[in-house]
Amino acid sequence: MNGDIRFGSFIKHHKHQLISSGIPEHFWSTLFIKLSNNIFDAGSTFSIMVMLYDEDDPESQRRFVVVSSENGISKSDPKQIYLIDHAWTYKLSEAKEQLLNIPELLDRMCKMMKIDPAEPGIAAERVYSEMWLFNQTYSIASGRNIEDRLPVWYIMDEFGCTVQHSNNPNFRIVPFAYAPEGETYSILFPIKDVNVDEEVTRDYVEGYANELHRECLLTPWFPQDFKHINFLPVEPSAEYFMSGRLNESLPVLDLLRIPAQLRPACTLKVYADYKYVNMYLTDPRFEIVNIPEEAHILWYTSHFTDFETLSTENPHKYVNQFPYEFVLTVKDLLSVVCRRTAKGHESYNTETLDIYPLWLPETFNLNTELPQFISYYQNREEKDLDNHWICKPWNLARGLDTIISDNLNMIVRLSCSGPKIAQKYIHDPILFHRPEVEGSGLVKFDIRYIIVLKSVEPLEVYAYKNFFLRFANKPFELNDFDDYEKHFTVMNYTGKSNLKKMLCDEFVEKFEERFGDQHSWDSVEKKIFAMIKEIFEAAISEKPPCGIPHSPQSRAVYGMDMMLSYTANKDIQPKVLEINWIPDCQRACEYYNDFYNDIFALCFLNEERPVFEKL
Repeated sequence: MNGDIRFGSFIKHHKHQLISSGIPEHFWSTLFIKLSNNIFDAGSTFSIMVMLYDEDDPESQRRFVVVSSENGISKSDPKQIYLIDHAWTYKLSEAKEQLLNIPELLDRMCKMMKIDPAEPGIAAERVYSEMWLFNQTYSIASGRNIEDRLPVWYIMDEFGCTVQHSNNPNFRIVPFAYAPEGETYSILFPIKDVNVDEEVTRDYVEGYANELHRECLLTPWFPQDFKHINFLPVEPSAEYFMSGRLNESLPVLDLLRIPAQLRPACTLKVYADYKYVNMYLTDPRFEIVNIPEEAHILWYTSHFTDFETLSTENPHKYVNQFPYEFVLTVKDLLSVVCRRTAKGHESYNTETLDIYPLWLPETFNLNTELPQFISYYQNREEKDLDNHWICKPWNLARGLDTIISDNLNMIVRLSCSGPKIAQKYIHDPILFHRPEVEGSGLVKFDIRYIIVLKSVEPLEVYAYKNFFLRFANKPFELNDFDDYEKHFTVMNYTGKSNLKKMLCDEFVEKFEERFGDQHSWDSVEKKIFAMIKEIFEAAISEKPPCGIPHSPQSRAVYGMDMMLSYTANKDIQPKVLEINWIPDCQRACEYYNDFYNDIFALCFLNEERPVFEKL
């Protein structure tokens, strides 16, 4: 009876995982027994075989697993399910450090990957490069915060790593998180009847029916030449723009053809979720209220989608969002929008392979454009062009789960850990001299402009001219890509103490001192403003869901992050990195106390103050 209760509890806590993992129900009871008692008995049913194709070449050795049980294995036998332990479980941001600091781990990985462990530093680098042929990944959707839900990578033990790939496999291996222990194992079970001495195989890239995509995902193990594939991305369908996103209703425009003078002449009441609006909006023509129903202006920090009801029931209210603005604020869609500006121009430079527009780093969605990415990577490799890429989730910010690499195998495998884009890493950035930083003192920096979208018809978009700066803490070099303070600039979320603060006026002065003879800041900023205008023109050029529509009740503020890079002829080229929805404006308020007074006066009182550049 007690066993039945425990089994019932196991099913209650794991049923969803059992079903989603595709573990047949007739295996569940045995799996419970083996998990409860830590039974690792694969050795009684399987054997590892070693075949040496060339006695003079140890590298020709092939290791594989066969069924050693005399009666073979039946897929319907409920006892034929096995636990595989994990040799190493890690977050990618911690992998290199663990390899360098845990000798036993490095030694085990070296043996598994046939790497000479004699020099630990070199060995750790080689393991980090080769481990993409061995590792697997999972994420915990129920994590309490974003950090808990980031991908977890793991390498199975020697037995699990020896099971080879087949496009027509006879077994499956799936990860399984066992709640009572808080441990994750891999589970091996048959999907076909297997005879004695028959090889055990699994599919390394389950769940991908598209043959070309499968071939791309198998590239780390079975390299192919994809250079013949046209690497220029094609704009996806309207269905793609809506995939995984909430539908949004559109305003009823006929109800909003109201003369401006009919808006309330009294003090405009503001309901704001964002505390810095409540703290810094001090213009007496606006009044902060605590109830949305009382407000003329709704300033939300959560997504607003019902523009139809707003227009029919509250035609005099404003909201701080536009319908379908996610075409700008979601990273993969931003790249789609930006590519529209290249229409009518040549597609790419045949010598440098730079894809137009030049202000957009070459960007590929690793879930939908993997063949194009691999083709582009291999074409760059053939021309001996820099091939460093920054891979980042298109649905996260703050540099979370973001990796820089020139390792094609790594990038391909990263595509299996959730939706990501691969964006050409800016390998020749304009650097800023920080004399207090050891070494050359030349560090990376990025620039944030606050952008106000006031209207779509006609397009009215403004840049807040007091831009903001973020600096790396270590001199820039094309190495040590796991060194956060060398390659990233977002320090205010990391707990780093060395956070460089500088107002834009001081930056411009130092920029002119260093570059003014050849590149004035005014000339660079004109390029920046032209880029911003092109982006917004492209964003409104298509109908929703592929573009931002007219919405008279909408006003919006975005944070646009960019870097400056050298071109092949040593000109300075701004490069857009991302556009942030509901940006953090704490610094803006602290540096410039009238920030929200300026924003609200522009958006709701039509006052174009000198701090804005109309684009």
